[in-house]
Parts: sequence; structure tokens; C-alpha cells
Amino acid sequence: MLNHPTPTDGYETYTSRLQKETEELIKKHRPPHDTAQIELQKKLHFEFLLRNLRQGFPERYTSQDASQPWLIYWTLHGFSILGVGLDDQTKKRTIDTLLAMQHPEGGFAGGPGQTAHLLPTYAAVCSFAVVGRPGDGGGWDAIDRKKMYDFFMSLKRRDGSFLVSHHGEVDVRGIYCLLAVATLLNLLTPELLAGVPEFLATCQTYEGGFCNASFPGWAFEADDPETESGSPKTYDPSAPRPPLGEAHGGYTFCAAASWVLLQPYIKLYYSSAGGSLTPVPSINTRALLRWCVQMQGLPIELGGFKGRTNKLVDGCYSWWVGGCVVLAETLLGVTATHEAVPHEHHEESDEDGQKSWDDADDSLFNRKALQEYILCAGQHPAGGLRDKPPKPADAYHTLYCTAGLSAAQHRVIPSEAREKAVISAWNSSQAHAKAGTAYAPSSDADREMLDELRKGIFTHAMSWSEEDGTAVYVGGAANRVNATHPLFNLTVTHSDGMMSYFYGQTPPSRYANKPATK
Repeated sequence: MLNHPTPTDGYETYTSRLQKETEELIKKHRPPHDTAQIELQKKLHFEFLLRNLRQGFPERYTSQDASQPWLIYWTLHGFSILGVGLDDQTKKRTIDTLLAMQHPEGGFAGGPGQTAHLLPTYAAVCSFAVVGRPGDGGGWDAIDRKKMYDFFMSLKRRDGSFLVSHHGEVDVRGIYCLLAVATLLNLLTPELLAGVPEFLATCQTYEGGFCNASFPGWAFEADDPETESGSPKTYDPSAPRPPLGEAHGGYTFCAAASWVLLQPYIKLYYSSAGGSLTPVPSINTRALLRWCVQMQGLPIELGGFKGRTNKLVDGCYSWWVGGCVVLAETLLGVTATHEAVPHEHHEESDEDGQKSWDDADDSLFNRKALQEYILCAGQHPAGGLRDKPPKPADAYHTLYCTAGLSAAQHRVIPSEAREKAVISAWNSSQAHAKAGTAYAPSSDADREMLDELRKGIFTHAMSWSEEDGTAVYVGGAANRVNATHPLFNLTVTHSDGMMSYFYGQTPPSRYANKPATK
């Protein structure tokens, strides 16, 4: 492995000095020649999360007072990825705490008595997916989906974007949080999704990644908000919308995941437009993939990911960018699974004496290198995970480093076979009965389209499965963590359970046809 430093143009700057210092620090954590010696300190990380849960967060977390559902989510899902179950008392306490943050007008706030906001709404609902269940005291039925839908619609702008809260800003992170929650809770409708693909497409930068938003004023009016006749100008969706800022890992993941979540809507509603002059919105998926893979660091940076061009590697981008690669691959159609090969043929060689490539790793980023960064540079000696040495561990980085480790270990992609199995078990009447909105289609044709949309959304989200034979565990299988759904950052067990309930479906088991392990 070559460990050459990042090239410079010979002109030293503060940025180049910081990059050099970081490389020198990371180099000290270079993995041993025998990677079997690298160990994921699961017990220490479990104790780190448990201290936060039982004893409360340290004083420095007071700045996160408006992010209380996030602190809960980072902790609970961290347990899930590490394979730690929760006792009933902890689940009940968590459910009661989360319900205290449900806003009376819909959605969830960052704390009791605070303003409803899209980001804590996502964290709260994902936490409910981990600890909740149907029935009395289970939390799921206490989520006011009707008010939540009304809250979502109250944030919608005429260009297809959403405010993150009343009187708040537009941000693609908020759009992702809204779409993820609405997908999990069966709240997606044509009126909610109208214009969203067009807006997201305007947020892609020249680099290929996504920024937080695009300039809003350019789409509505020029200097004069009125026409010559004195009437207000109407919104022109074809007006240019320059991106607002530079490509960033967090925004890129949220935009890419949103784009994947929107695919059933785009395929159904734009293909049904017939002679409509409205163009099908699109993004540059090749540029997106190129940007993502270029964010992976050099060998001297141990293969960690950075969040922006010419920035430092950071453990959290193991998920925000490393976890985004499979989304870009999916949009490009390069995640098609190999045909199943009978077990007795797996060790056969080809004409050149080389073993079959049926279990080859087709991922377009270096999964082994990312695991080495997390295991060697991301773990804090006292437990928890971090940005990079010598920084302390925190709840945020503990989750997103472990989620990035999961993305590097497991290849979770859409499965055509799984999608067909879910479609065959679809019950349209149950999905309609469980819908959480008062949205009423204006005609029978619209009602049929809505049913097809719900079916497409459910089957698409439920089709993601781990590709057999592609797991990679640096340090051995003892370092294995649970796979997480690329669209929700929940384990598939938790996302499947919540969606099955709120769509009224009984999908076939994921494990019905799995061969028994020896």
C-alpha cells in the first residue's frame, strides 16, 4: 500500500497544513499487516451508549436541547446495529418520552413544548420503529398521522420544496426526513409529492453532489412581482434555479435517498402524463456516483470519507457518503444481483484455473479500506466512535460510524425476486384502510393511481435485501454488525415491521427460502 501524502501545488496554506497534520495523526493508526488483529470493541461501545441512556448525557450535550429525539435515535439505533436488544421497561420509557414531544398540531418537536420540525420528526419516528409496536402502550397508534400529514402540507412551497418548520428554511435534509417518515407511515400522496422531484434536481451542483437548496427567488418573479396587467406573476417551474452552496455529504445522501424514494411516484405519474409537455425530472446519476467515490480518502487517510472537496476525512461520512454509493449504483442500475449459483459449483475454476467470479464484490468504493478507517481511527479507546483521532467520541459519530461500518460490510440492494414476492402478497383494500391521510382522489382513475402509488412505494422499499455472498468483514466475522436499510438507516427488521403495520400488509418472510447455515 502506497502512503504518499496528498499532493500540493507547493504553496502552503492553512488548509494544506491541516491536511498534512491530519495525515500524520491518522498514519499512527495504520492497521497491522495482519488485519485479523483488528477488533471492533463492541463491549466498550455498548457501555458508552448505555451510560448515555442510563446516566444521561454529559453537560456538553445541553447544546442539543432542541435535538432530543436525535439523541434517542442515535442511541437506540446504535444498539440495533451492534445487535443489542432492549428490555420492555426501556422501551416503555422511550415511548413515553417521545410522545411528550409530539406537537399538538402535528409532527414532533426537538423537545417538550418546542416547535414541530421535520428533522426531529424523522428521529422520533425512527425511534418508534426500534422500540414501538401496535396496540395499547406500543406507541405506533399514538402517532397522530392525520395531523402529521397536515403539518407536512403546511410546510409545502409552490416550487415543490418544504420548510423544515413554520417560519424555517428550505433544506434537502428536511425533504428527506419528510419523505422517509411519509414512506414508513403510509402518508405519501400526489399532492404531497407534486413538484418535489423538480426541486431536488435543482439542488445538484456541477460537481455531481448536492447542496442544501437552490435560490428560491429566481423561480417566482424578477424585479417586479406583478405583470403589466397588475395581476401577480405565476410560478414558472421552468425558470432557472441555481444551486445554493457547494456539494456536501449530508445533503447529497439526503437528496439521493429522496430521489430513490421518489422513483415509484416518478415512474407512475410522469409516465401517465401522456401528451403532457411537462418533462420528466432527472439528475446526473453518473456525476453523483463520481462525486461520491472521489470523496473516499487516499491510503494515507486509511480510506475514510470526507464530506466536501478538499476537506478532511470524518468518520460520520462513512455513512453519509459511503452509504450513498449504493444509492447512486441503484439509480444507475448497476446493483443487479448475480444469478444464483448452485453451492456445489461455487468452487469450480474457469479455463484459466481462476475461481468463479460469482461472489465478486461489485461495489464501487473500497469497502475494506473504509472498515479499516473506522476500526483503526474511528474507535475511541474508552468506548464510542469519533470523527478522527484525537477527538472524543460522541453519540452522533458513534451511530454514523457504525452505520458506515454496516454499509461497508453488507451490500443491501433492491432484489427483483423479493419485490415480486411482496407484490404477489399485496392487499390493496388493507392499504387503503390503513392510509393515514384524509386525501380524497377526485375520480376513480385517480383512486386507482393512488392505490398503485402506495403499492409501488411499499414494494420498492421492502425489496431491499442483502446480496448473498458479498459480506466483507475486516478483522473476521466477530466484527460483524447488523445490516441497515440504505433508505432509512434502520435495520430491515425495524423498517419492515413498521411499514407492514401502517400499510396493513403481511409480506412473505425474508428468510423463507434461505438455506440453513452450518
